[in-house]
Amino acid sequence: MAASDQNPNTPVRSPVTGIAPYDLKDGEEYMNDAQREHFRTILRAWRQELMEEVDRTVEHMKSEAANFADPADRATQEEEFSLELRTRDRERKLLKKISEALNDIDQGEYGYCKSCGAEIGIRRLEARPTATLCIECKTLQEIKEKQMA
Repeated sequence: MAASDQNPNTPVRSPVTGIAPYDLKDGEEYMNDAQREHFRTILRAWRQELMEEVDRTVEHMKSEAANFADPADRATQEEEFSLELRTRDRERKLLKKISEALNDIDQGEYGYCKSCGAEIGIRRLEARPTATLCIECKTLQEIKEKQMA
């Protein structure tokens, strides 16, 4: 069992509402069919939520687009649209990570650290379903990034 799974009662906030955390059972094999299906469900639901948000943004920008006579009003609208577009760009990158995670599930590679091969852990994946590094490797990566900055 991974270190991040030692306390199965630790509450975890999933990025998707309405999907209960996975109920770990004693002695259960890591990344078994039920676990893979659980994460596939989370990732698909998350992807659907993001796609719906993209549609809402497009509709909002179409319906709210106006050519204001007042430069301040026009600047405010442009700033609002810019912020929305930056958010959508981050979500576009997240959609790519979600697709990669779904592909990893299909390939049997999901849930294992891309750096060292260790189990990432059910609770960590519940909190961050697109995680590709275990806690130790992610911490090391962040330390290196800080030193390079």
